[in-house]
Amino acid sequence: MTRVFSAQQIQRVRRRSITILALGQVLGGMGSGATLTLGSLLIVNVAGNESLAGMAATMNTVGAAAMALPLALLAQNRGRRIALSCGALIAILGVLVILAAAVQQWWPVLLLGMGLLGTGSALNLQSRFAATDLSDPKTRGRDLSLVVWATTVGAVTGPNLFQPGEVISQAWGLPEFTGGFIIAMGAQAMGLIIYWLGLRPDPMHVALAREGKISTGISKRTSGFSTLRSSRPARQAVLTVALSHAHMVALMSMTPIHLQNHGSSLTLIGITISAHVAGMYALSPVFGWLSDLIGAQRVVLIGQLLFIVASISAWIWRDDYALVTFALICLGLGWSAATVAGATMVTGAVPLEQRPQLQGTSDLVMNLFGAAGGLLAGPLLLWLGYGGLSLILLLPVVVVIFVNRDFFSSKQLSRHHS
Repeated sequence: MTRVFSAQQIQRVRRRSITILALGQVLGGMGSGATLTLGSLLIVNVAGNESLAGMAATMNTVGAAAMALPLALLAQNRGRRIALSCGALIAILGVLVILAAAVQQWWPVLLLGMGLLGTGSALNLQSRFAATDLSDPKTRGRDLSLVVWATTVGAVTGPNLFQPGEVISQAWGLPEFTGGFIIAMGAQAMGLIIYWLGLRPDPMHVALAREGKISTGISKRTSGFSTLRSSRPARQAVLTVALSHAHMVALMSMTPIHLQNHGSSLTLIGITISAHVAGMYALSPVFGWLSDLIGAQRVVLIGQLLFIVASISAWIWRDDYALVTFALICLGLGWSAATVAGATMVTGAVPLEQRPQLQGTSDLVMNLFGAAGGLLAGPLLLWLGYGGLSLILLLPVVVVIFVNRDFFSSKQLSRHHS
C-alpha cells in the first residue's frame, strides 16, 4: 500500500533532503578535486611518463559518463538513497584500486581506479537533480542550485589536500601523492553514511507517492534516449547543457597552457583557475533564483551572453593576464547560468516517472561533449592560437541560442508564466 504524505510532511522531507544532498556534495567534491590535481601527479610518478598526466581528468570524465545511466536507472527503480549510496561505494572502491596500483606501480590499473573514482562526479551530478524531486516549478531552480553551490566547498578543498595528505602517506608508508586520496576516500565514506541514513524517506519515493505512482518497475516505460527522440523540450534542454559544458571545458582547459606560454607563473595560473571555479559555483543560487523568477530559458540566454563576453575578451586581450582572468570569470559565470537553468529545463521537460532516465542521459551527453571539447581544443589551439580558439567557441553559443529560439514566441512566454 502506498503511503500518503501530508503537505507539511512533504515540505519537511524536501528541506531535509536538500540539506543532506548539499552536505554530500561538499564531501563528494573532495574526491573530484583530488583527482584533478593529485591524480595527474600520481600518474606521472607511477608511469614515469609526463604525456599521461592528462589521463587523470580524462578517466574521471569517462567514469562519470559511464556511470551516469546506471545510477539513473538505479534511482528510477530503487530511489535516490540506494543510487547515491552505491555511487559513493564505487568511488571508495576506486580509491582502493588507486592505492593498490600505486603500491604495485601498475599505471594501467591506476587509470582504472581513476575511472571508478569518476563515479563520484556522476553521483554529484545526480544529487543536483535529486534536489528537485519534491520541488514545484516555482522553487525547482533554487533547490537545484543550492546543491550545485555546495560543490564549491569540495572543489576548493580537494586541490588543497596535498600537504595533509602527504603527512598521512608518509606516516603509513604509502607512495607519494596517495595521502590526498585517503582523505577523499574518508569523505566519500562519510557521504555514503549520510545518504544512507539521511534520505529516509527517499525523496523520489515520496514524490511518486504524492502523484499516486508506484516506485518500482517504471524504468521499462521509457529510456532517456527514446525520450530525446520523442520530446523536443528534452532535446532542447540536453543540448543546451551539453554545448555549454563543451564550451567551458574547451576554453578553460587551454587557458593554463596559453598563460604559461606567455610567461605567467604557476601561482598566477592557479589564481586564474580559482577565479574561474568561483565563477562556476559561487553564484549558482542567484541563477537558480532567476530561473524560477524570470524563466530558465532567459537565464540560459544570459549564460550565452556571458560566453560571448568571455570569448571576445579572450580574443582581443589574449596577451593581458588580468583580462584573460576576467574572461575566465565570465566563462565560469556563463557555465553556471547555462547549466543550472539547463538542468532545470531537463527536469521540467518530462513527467516525474521519466525524469531519472532523462537526467542520467543528460549527464552522459554532458560528459561526452565535455570530453570532446577538451580533446578538440588542443589541436585548435595549435592551429588557430588562443584567440582563434576563443572565436571558434562562439559557434556553440549560436547553436544554443538557435535551439532556444522558441523562447521569443509569445506562446513560450505565456507557457512559463502559467
